[in-house]
Amino acid sequence: MSIANNLSAPLSEQVKKSVNHYLAQLDGYQTTGLHAMVLAEVEKPLLQATLQYSGYNQTKAAQILGISRSTLRKKLDQYSIS
Repeated sequence: MSIANNLSAPLSEQVKKSVNHYLAQLDGYQTTGLHAMVLAEVEKPLLQATLQYSGYNQTKAAQILGISRSTLRKKLDQYSIS
């Protein structure tokens, strides 16, 4: 798959591919907390990219994300994003 094809794939397909790869790497070993791990792995770069897109305007970033500014600030603290 070329980079162009990968970028045009829906986000859901990219996440599915990554999760399948992660599970295959387990090679039969058990894991727990996959849901929380995936959410954390996706949420931090989502916040970073949205902040960058909004010119680091937290009000605009919160609006784009569909969350309140106070929720955004809490998440930024949670992931140590300044």
